[in-house]
Amino acid sequence: VNMWNCRNESDFILIGLTDSTEVQLALSVLFLLIYLVTVLGNTGMILIIHLDVQLHTPMYFFLTHLSFLDLSYSTVITPKTLENLLTSKKNISFSGCFTQMYFFVLLAATECFLLSSMAYDRYIAICNPLHYSVIMSTQFCSFLLTGSYIFGAMDSSVNILCMSTLNFCNSTVIHEFFCDTSPVIALSCSDTHDIEFIIFMFAGSTLLLSLTTISVSYASILSTILKIKSTSGKRKAFSTCASHLLGVTVFYGTVIFTHLKPNKSFSLGKDQVASVFYTIVIPMLNPLIYSLRNKEVKRALSRVMQKTESSKHWGKQWC
Repeated sequence: VNMWNCRNESDFILIGLTDSTEVQLALSVLFLLIYLVTVLGNTGMILIIHLDVQLHTPMYFFLTHLSFLDLSYSTVITPKTLENLLTSKKNISFSGCFTQMYFFVLLAATECFLLSSMAYDRYIAICNPLHYSVIMSTQFCSFLLTGSYIFGAMDSSVNILCMSTLNFCNSTVIHEFFCDTSPVIALSCSDTHDIEFIIFMFAGSTLLLSLTTISVSYASILSTILKIKSTSGKRKAFSTCASHLLGVTVFYGTVIFTHLKPNKSFSLGKDQVASVFYTIVIPMLNPLIYSLRNKEVKRALSRVMQKTESSKHWGKQWC
């Protein structure tokens, strides 16, 4: 691999978000709290869906894996970020950097395709409800999920293969708090034009394909909802996809702002804020969005808690 040929050093240096010790401490406390909420929220969502039989439907099948992806890619980024904020150790090995980058791109790209699968699920549920159980069968849901991971892995593999051909001769100081594609490419002393184009095309294709599926699905959903005569019927139909639409808007808004542009146009301030939002904050927001705006999840949580209390009650009686 060419990237080791130019330098004796074996590490990248992550500059992070700030040089101020006070700000670093404040950010470390904030990020730790956000990460704890992320772990508890996503793990809780997975457990509730697993424990409540009434949530064993295609929509919640996808939501379980969305929570897993959010938990995973937050874990890929946040612990290392906390280490950099709390210690003087700012370095990350070349292999560690590229491993972090690989799994982050894999999980983020997979989430793009998973969100489009969830949009298609909502489209079938609202626009073709009579055939919903036949179309969204267990086998078809598994097929969509597997396809999401396969396409995510392809995108990530191409990204890493292209990056591994670069030389880093002049500087290994990354002006970011994690190993993202844009700031790493900006360090290379190689001609990155072709590699930027390939990565841009794959990232653009991922976003275009998933966003097209989501847009077409929601255009059909909106058309169907507008044809419903009763106001309560419209409200009920819209409520079934409102959480997903909000989650999609937040996720794609920051991803497009950060990634769907030439890598050399990396902007330190704005891109770091967007990166913090979609790597650390959004994984925390998704379980809140899907639970607080979803009556079924609230009722399921209530049922799970009642079962837990009943189990404790019977346990005390036997004791």
